[in-house]
Amino acid sequence: MWLKPEEILLKNAFKLWVTEKDNEYFVLQRRRGYGEGGGGLTGLLVGTLDTVLDSTSKVAPYRILHHTPDSQVYWSIACGVTKEEIFQHWDWLQQNIMRTLSVFDSSEDITSFVQGKIRGLIAEEGKTSLVLEDDPEKFREALLRFEKWFELPPEEKLVTYYSCSYWKGKVPCQGWLYLSTNFLCFYSYLLGAEVKLVISWDEMWRLEKTSNVILTESIHVLAHGEDHYFSMLLHLNETFVIMEQLADYSIKRLFDKEAFQRVPALSDPLQITKRGLEAHAKSEQFRTFFRLPKEENLLEVHESFLWVPFSHFNTLGKICLSENYLCFASQDGSQCHIIIPMREVVNVEKPDSSSRALTVCVRGKRALRFSEVRDYQRLANTIRSRCGISASPQHSASSEVSRSKCRFTLYSSLLFSLWFTVVSGNENDICSLINHFEDNPEDVTLMVGQKDSSKAVSTEALMTVFHPQDVENLDPKMLKEKMKEQSWNIHFSEYGRGTSMFFTRKTRDLIVRGVPEALRGELWMLFSGAVNDMATHPGYYTELVEQSLGTSTLATDEIERDLHRSLPEHPAFQSDTGISALRRVLTAYAYRNPKIGYCQAMNILTSVLLLYAKEEEAFWLLVAVCERMLPDYFNRRIIGALVDQAVFEDLIRENLPQLVEHMTDLSFFSSVSLSWFLTLFISVLPIESAVNVVDCFFYDGIKAILQLGLAVLDYNMDALISCHDDAEAVTILNKFFDSVTNKDSPLPPTVQQASVGNNDKASHINVDISELIREAYEKYGNIRSEEVGSSRKRNKLYVIQTLEDTTKQNVVSELIVINVRFNASQLDELYNLFKRQHFLSCYWTMKSPALLHHDPSLAYLEQYQLGFQQFSVLFSLLEPWAFCTTKSTLSLWVFRLIDENQDGLVNFKEFCCALGTFLCSLGSFTNKLKFLFKLHLPPVLGKLFLLSQTQFIQFSKTLYNIFHGDPEEELLYRAVAHVTSLLLRMEEVGRRLQEASSPPESAKPASTTAAEESSTEEASTTPESSDTSSSHNSQDAGPDLSETEWSFSFEQVLASLLNEPAIVSFFERPVDIQAKVGQARVAQLKLKANK
Repeated sequence: MWLKPEEILLKNAFKLWVTEKDNEYFVLQRRRGYGEGGGGLTGLLVGTLDTVLDSTSKVAPYRILHHTPDSQVYWSIACGVTKEEIFQHWDWLQQNIMRTLSVFDSSEDITSFVQGKIRGLIAEEGKTSLVLEDDPEKFREALLRFEKWFELPPEEKLVTYYSCSYWKGKVPCQGWLYLSTNFLCFYSYLLGAEVKLVISWDEMWRLEKTSNVILTESIHVLAHGEDHYFSMLLHLNETFVIMEQLADYSIKRLFDKEAFQRVPALSDPLQITKRGLEAHAKSEQFRTFFRLPKEENLLEVHESFLWVPFSHFNTLGKICLSENYLCFASQDGSQCHIIIPMREVVNVEKPDSSSRALTVCVRGKRALRFSEVRDYQRLANTIRSRCGISASPQHSASSEVSRSKCRFTLYSSLLFSLWFTVVSGNENDICSLINHFEDNPEDVTLMVGQKDSSKAVSTEALMTVFHPQDVENLDPKMLKEKMKEQSWNIHFSEYGRGTSMFFTRKTRDLIVRGVPEALRGELWMLFSGAVNDMATHPGYYTELVEQSLGTSTLATDEIERDLHRSLPEHPAFQSDTGISALRRVLTAYAYRNPKIGYCQAMNILTSVLLLYAKEEEAFWLLVAVCERMLPDYFNRRIIGALVDQAVFEDLIRENLPQLVEHMTDLSFFSSVSLSWFLTLFISVLPIESAVNVVDCFFYDGIKAILQLGLAVLDYNMDALISCHDDAEAVTILNKFFDSVTNKDSPLPPTVQQASVGNNDKASHINVDISELIREAYEKYGNIRSEEVGSSRKRNKLYVIQTLEDTTKQNVVSELIVINVRFNASQLDELYNLFKRQHFLSCYWTMKSPALLHHDPSLAYLEQYQLGFQQFSVLFSLLEPWAFCTTKSTLSLWVFRLIDENQDGLVNFKEFCCALGTFLCSLGSFTNKLKFLFKLHLPPVLGKLFLLSQTQFIQFSKTLYNIFHGDPEEELLYRAVAHVTSLLLRMEEVGRRLQEASSPPESAKPASTTAAEESSTEEASTTPESSDTSSSHNSQDAGPDLSETEWSFSFEQVLASLLNEPAIVSFFERPVDIQAKVGQARVAQLKLKANK
């Protein structure tokens, strides 16, 4: 490898390097302790020094130096792992550089020329290099060490590396941690003790930061049932974030394809970099906090002060800029943040350079003043440019409106601006808008067309249709409802209303007290971020409805089955209006996202959304819930819900220790709380109480559901501790939920009781939902969203691996029932090998057939399958005999025989059935011979044809190759030759008997002679001279009637071979399956690397 020229002092390295070759301008050296005489104390000391210090020589035992005769300075220009590699560089220098150097007059010119040439070579390599790091030189050196130490396939992409200590037992080993796309690797070498660790990300069960008395702070990894601890990391948090990202990326790509979104920085496993992973993690956190669309990426962050008008002071925080949004979050504990869509920005002003401030003017005659911005001028220009260009394809509405004249680029902006202008009553703006329509009549057509196409879509929330408020007759509950509305109107006047509203602690307080019925839909849209999705996708829902209605899929069938089960007692869903709206929303979403399609519990959630939001708004709220707020909830394996249940268990252990002491097995809470998470308590609480929970959920996310779950258990603590079994605990919780009421709800009794049965509530004291929510926030409001997010990532690994382990156990149990000749322990090991071989074909490409065919919804046995290439590699590692030259051919025959459905893929059951015949002692000589016999016949099921002449010759060659290398090889060869000759003589006798009873033909003796010559030639055939090409023809052709006199039945072959004890004992020889599997496990990855 060529290196950036670096000056060194050779006199300090005489004790560590030995000169192998030199000339006037170059020196080739070998590191002491490597090559000849590399053992002993010298090797130990040099190896230890190379591991502890960070230098190229650490693993590059050869190097080339440049020098000039009149200088004492040497420059390192190349290094190599092997002698062949360094000699290639040396030869290149001799052929391309040495002749040119003679024309220079001064040493300085020679050195400058050599350095420039080497840098040019490095730059040329860098054009195709995947290394995109801050310090390419050090990264190249680390890459060299990584490739030598771990011998992984060349496609494996090193992401980053760190110096750290690995705790092996109670003794720390100082070394280097390497993080690549698919593996976590560690290497240490201290005084002859080498420690090498390779763990694939998909094998991890736990990845977390821990601390104890000995290790103040470390990273804990659980894999293969073993704990691994890494400490003494200079940048532990950075290291952990990268590890977390790589593990999550691997899990999504290999296990959970439904949730895998192709991010540009992560779309290709060969292009992943540390910088890309860090940017992806920051963007993910940014989108989650501000509830932004998944297409947004964090582009810039600026520290600044924001003038808060309602508090009359500047709050310190950070400006976060993405493609289409300008966001601000405080950092002084005021819990204030604001989201400004670029489409809302009217102008950006700079008061003066001395204040380093800028003012962002937004619609509604509002302005936001940011001060003490370090690079305020560039930020102002960036915001202006963002407002003046079209957005990404996912955000089709982006416009710039000057203060003197409104300019609209898409009809969505026209719709919004028309509404805004009429409401604001600004005469100049109204005149400008009228002039625009006179000059652009096509925009009127767009607006009218949009209106006409929406006729089938409901434009009112179902609650306003089926329960309109009576303004004249105000009972006490309605009066309280009006007071709530007034409180919110005051809040809007102070903090703003709509997309540019300030979110503060006071906003949360109002949410906890309850949202007015009339404002619920609007606030749900705002808090969830769905308002931005709908504004940037005008007409999208209408198009989906038109495209999806009338389609017939599995999802639509399930939707039709569940339509009348969604809040069936609510008047809105006893009519065609509510049912039709529910059908359209669910069908449109299934059409939009076929990976999720439709899952149970979506109907219940959507029903509540339709009660308070317009139909299109309900659709975008469903999008926000399924794709952002509750990721991976609504898929075939409900992974997201299972992960949050695990988070809930952790919180129970932390906050309810008394309950944990009484109920050591917390799995009960996982089973009973599943519906809480899937339906946001809608399925267990009365509808008038459940909507208050949904209010909190849209503002605080899953954190609100976790807090309420803890409050419910805390409220029933004494009763749960005193119960004797799970059934009694379930009864206690059910009675509690039935007793929860909403004393402030203005809904009539028929609506209030729509979601629950008519249970007897007299036995339980009624609990007001507002009080329960307030208690949840007071006791457990200190739970931070960041902690919940970290816990989700930590538990996701465990949940995924638990599901995978359950799948494995089901597969093993099923195979034991059908008796595939392996015991449970052996099947467990074989399954791990089979699954790993499946993943080895997926690690370095996104288009692997095995990855594309992986479907978690399939039966357990079909979830992991191998194509021929993967099967051939794994079969070669496990087969008991050396097939020599015909190994790949025989693997193909085995593959074709066991691929029952002829789809080019083999599942684990088919693999075990074939392998069990060869490996297990229960597979008798007859069974093994029958399997080999079938391999040489055409793939016809259920019948054993006769072997033709060509097929029999190939069968004999296969036996020769099987016996090759065996200690009794010569005896086995003679036995096969004897059996072959015996069978051919028997056929000859049979033909002569036929000749005696039929007229003689001149062709028959010739045929007989040819047969005898063939048998003689076959008897002397060696494996090295075997030709396998004829076998392919015999595989594709059926039995030929013209050769029936030259054919053999299985019974004939079996009877002949049974007379040869050497062959029988060879096939019945026991195989150590455990050792075979262990050897295959070690060689599996190396075999891939050596290809």
